Amino acid sequence: MSESKLKEVLNKQQNKDNDSIPIEETLHIIGFMIGNEEFAVPILNVKEIIKPIEYTRVPAVPNYVLGVFNLRGTVLPLISMRLKFGLPAVKQDADTRFLVVTQKDEMIGFMIDKLTSAVRIPESDIEPIPETFNENQNLLQGIGKREDRLITILSVENLLKRDF
Repeated sequence: MSESKLKEVLNKQQNKDNDSIPIEETLHIIGFMIGNEEFAVPILNVKEIIKPIEYTRVPAVPNYVLGVFNLRGTVLPLISMRLKFGLPAVKQDADTRFLVVTQKDEMIGFMIDKLTSAVRIPESDIEPIPETFNENQNLLQGIGKREDRLITILSVENLLKRDF
C-alpha cells in the first residue's frame, strides 16, 4: 500500500472516529478479562502491558500479592487480580499479561488473564455503581455499556491503595 493511500485511509478512520463521539465526552479505557468477566481501567493510567516475567515472592503479605518484579530497574509489587476478586488461581498461559498501572507517583503490576481491547466509551454510557454493592465497592468506578456487553470500570486510585 502506498504512503499516500495509507494516509488517506488513516484520515478517513480518524474523521469517522471524530464524527461519532466528541473526544472530551468519552473515557478511553483498556479492557481485560479476569475469569469470565471483562474489566477496564482508564488508558491514561496504563504505563505498559508486558508478557509475564519472573517475580519474587514476598512473605507476610495477603495471598493476592504474588510478590515483586523488576521492570527495568524499578521494583514493583505484583497483584493477582483473580485472587483479589476472590477467584481461584490458575496457571499462566499465552494470554496472561502484567498490566502496569500508575496514578501520580504510585505504580503497581496487576496479573490479568487476557487483554481485550482499547475502546472509547461515551461518559453518558457509563452508569455509576449501584448503592447495593458493598463488597469491593471502592474498587469500582462504574459500569460501561459497549454494544452488546457490559464492562466494569475499575477505580485506579483505589486499586493502588495498599492494604498490605
